[in-house]
Amino acid sequence: MEHSFLAYLRGRCRSLPQVAVGIGDDAAVIEPPQANLIACTDQIIDGVDFDSSEHDYADAGYKAMAINLSDIAAMGAVPKSALVTLALPKPNATRIAGDVYEGILQAAAEFQVAIAGGDISTYNGPLSVSITLLGDVPAGNPWLRSGAQENDAVLVTGFVGGSILGRHLRPTPRVDLANRLRECVDVHAAIDISDGLSLDLDRLCAASGVGVELNIPAIPIHDDAIMLAEKSGRTPFEHAWSDGEDFELILTMSQADADKVLAMDHECEITQIGKILGRTGLWKRVAAKLVRLSPQGYIH
Repeated sequence: MEHSFLAYLRGRCRSLPQVAVGIGDDAAVIEPPQANLIACTDQIIDGVDFDSSEHDYADAGYKAMAINLSDIAAMGAVPKSALVTLALPKPNATRIAGDVYEGILQAAAEFQVAIAGGDISTYNGPLSVSITLLGDVPAGNPWLRSGAQENDAVLVTGFVGGSILGRHLRPTPRVDLANRLRECVDVHAAIDISDGLSLDLDRLCAASGVGVELNIPAIPIHDDAIMLAEKSGRTPFEHAWSDGEDFELILTMSQADADKVLAMDHECEITQIGKILGRTGLWKRVAAKLVRLSPQGYIH
């Protein structure tokens, strides 16, 4: 299976960006990055991150690439090349591999990522897709979780909540937006929303040693969260607060830079949801007092 599939894959990858030496050798040869090398890896497993009895394998492949692209976006970086490892169930392994790669290749083409290599194996278990994505930061330093400063504005891209209705399979990594922002403002800290708005925001604050005063009514709630609330018994806000797998970005920057960003046209909505405080934790203001909020989300 492996040799014939690799021949197919080399043909399918010809239209993508290429590394110096890619699929077919013992290892890839990749040109040195322009500046900081950025690397991330993530794995999705059938029955945990998607359900092959309900979802297309191509969607699983797209998701596996997209969640890594979202991590690259959160670093303010540009994706360059990927290493893909498939652990395939033995029945129909070749067909499944082809279907998964259709989604991977679609995401790779959209974001101009080279498939540099990887591995394929079969076993008596569920499909697992693991992708390692390499990128670089063209100029300046990568964005980190640890750079938020007191009085920073806190912005979030897109809308959050209810992703389980389908968006979790085909999220939109904010790579292009991140690189546009890098050119015009100074982002102090960033994180992508994988495990829940509140939980990932709390992680950013903890890494920076700060807290945040949230404007709760400003949090952009996705229509999916409203639809899901009609069946779940939870409020739309509760879904927006903790559902996760939105793969949007949380960004902090000076208020002056935030005002500039909010006045610009973007590919998606950008909303200011609060400001950074010197005291740690998540807070909302009730009358003249700050009331502490509990972060919620998915803990691996």
